[in-house]
Amino acid sequence: MNNTNQSSSSSPSSSQSTPPSISKSQHNQFYYHPSPSRTIYSDRFIPCRSSSNFALFDISPPPPPPPSSESPRGDDSSSSSAAYTALLRTALFGSDLGFGAQPCTPDKKSFLVNNSPVNRNIFRFKSETRQSLHSLAPLGFDDHHSPGVSHSPVKAPRKVSRSPYKVLDAPALQDDFYLNLVDWSSHNVLAVGLGNCVYLWNACSSKVTKLCDLGIDDSVCSVGWAQRGTSLAVGTSNGKVQIWDASRCKRVRTMEGHRLRVGALAWNSSMLSSGSRDKSILQRDPRAQEDFVSKLSGHKSEVCGLKWSYDNRELASGGNDNRLFVWNQHSTQPILKYCEHTAAVKAIAWSPHIYGLLASGGGTADRCIRFWNTTTNSHLSCMDTGSQVCNLVWSKNVNELVSTHGYSQNQIIVWRYPSMSKLATLTGHTYRVLYLAISPDGQTIVTGAGDETLRFWNVFPSPKSQNTESEIGASSFGRTHIR
Repeated sequence: MNNTNQSSSSSPSSSQSTPPSISKSQHNQFYYHPSPSRTIYSDRFIPCRSSSNFALFDISPPPPPPPSSESPRGDDSSSSSAAYTALLRTALFGSDLGFGAQPCTPDKKSFLVNNSPVNRNIFRFKSETRQSLHSLAPLGFDDHHSPGVSHSPVKAPRKVSRSPYKVLDAPALQDDFYLNLVDWSSHNVLAVGLGNCVYLWNACSSKVTKLCDLGIDDSVCSVGWAQRGTSLAVGTSNGKVQIWDASRCKRVRTMEGHRLRVGALAWNSSMLSSGSRDKSILQRDPRAQEDFVSKLSGHKSEVCGLKWSYDNRELASGGNDNRLFVWNQHSTQPILKYCEHTAAVKAIAWSPHIYGLLASGGGTADRCIRFWNTTTNSHLSCMDTGSQVCNLVWSKNVNELVSTHGYSQNQIIVWRYPSMSKLATLTGHTYRVLYLAISPDGQTIVTGAGDETLRFWNVFPSPKSQNTESEIGASSFGRTHIR
């Protein structure tokens, strides 16, 4: 300090004109104070090698920095850092390594024998080590190693009963692929066409009622409930369509127009569509005086499948000509034509979840379920089921659908969409599963076959709970006659 004062006093002019020079060591003393309690990182790309495994590469590690006694918190900081490192190592590589062991993956074990490297080919191809995501969590998923941490359980896949909860004998249920003889109403009443008669089965009371008898010169080819109310349409082998009031068991009217049998029926909010073996589709308004208001022409063989979309704007039709057509409310010619199927198209279903999504299934020579986007007029996907596709129906509660099959396995399959993975395969029918309907609550399906049985299955969850059983006779297992 004295030398500095004397120099400044002897040359006052020089001190004013030229600033005092500061050496590099003095500059570091003024502005750089390293802390022994933490590692200093600069803006230069200098890797930190404190945690490198130099023994693996046969390289001597750099000497550790000398301990400092200037900071009273140095011991606490280093011990806490070591504890955290040990905890992290235990969580990542397992607790059997101990606090002082080096982590060693299955591939690295081949490098070290008696702590000496035997293979210097470090950058080599290695086999994939399959680890669950839980094993990569810093705290692990073991309750013993991470007390106080709650983990949500993995949701188990939904189970579908492989057995029907109820079986009804249905004598004279026809084994005809082109007919549609079973339908379930919004009032929980099942209509079944047996020979020349139509029977009603109340799912709440199990009461069976004979609705009508067409006589020996006619037979039932199709049945279809109106979306609301108690009106039931019955298509006959003579080409007529009868409208019945099921609550009073009274025929309201008979409508003509077809020359051959009527095997397909479909209601929208106010209109009734009927498809026939005469290749035509008739649009009917039961409120109008005329038997039909328009005629749709396009199919070149029997019309065996009809379904209105959920918004009542589009009608899908399938025929024995292997064609799938889509019509709007006012068209007399199809607005969309799909010709990819190689067999009759009876199975048709509109998705209640995705607007414009249509599913269709082909017969024995086709065996495929195809999905279409009618808004973009595009073919989405195709699934080969291995057997004749007889019916399709979507669940309104979950994004799943059911298909029933004929030759050669006679099975019922529950599918997840869009992955088309099989949730369940149900068997029991000994003939083709030609008929399918779904309950109004969307949980139960009924299937019918040429083995003259109707089988009831709980396949879909309720909208609120996936574990709640259907209220439609789930506990009343048994076998009874429908007439």
